[in-house]
Amino acid sequence: MYKPLDSKDIESELSYAYLHAVASAAGVNCQIENRHGDNRGIDTRLTCYGPFEASYKEEIDLKVQLKATVAASAETGTHFSYFFRGIKQYDFLREETKNQHRVLVVLYLPEESEKWLSVSPEQLILKNCAYWLSLRGADASANSSGTTVYLPKEQLLSPENLLNIFERISKNESLKYVSP
Repeated sequence: MYKPLDSKDIESELSYAYLHAVASAAGVNCQIENRHGDNRGIDTRLTCYGPFEASYKEEIDLKVQLKATVAASAETGTHFSYFFRGIKQYDFLREETKNQHRVLVVLYLPEESEKWLSVSPEQLILKNCAYWLSLRGADASANSSGTTVYLPKEQLLSPENLLNIFERISKNESLKYVSP
């Protein structure tokens, strides 16, 4: 069957669809960034409107770099690994000089593309799930091609966990990278 997009493009679009679905279920605005934002490691901007409990803030933005992979992840008891290609974007995400919070979201897809999405009159299923990670304060990469990062299994990107990220930011909690 002819597909107008290659598999990497489809993976990317599914990561947008996943994020948009989770954000919508959480009542969070999801806006795709332009190419200039993408050059800075930002694919989307999420906006959550308060008020937030025990906070004076009423609107919070979160910038997101999206990735998708079919590569088998090395797994520890508590983390998934992901090889982050693109040191320039990695460096933008790990900088501590940015005012707005930034996170990496990685969608892990099955290896076989025919298993990625299932549609029936009863349900729409996107296989596997995404996890989020703040790279703020992470170490510089030791090489120029990429670096392996570790996403905590507890940081499943769900509507509840997304709202928790905004609650944490509303209380001025810094989302920082913690090496496993």
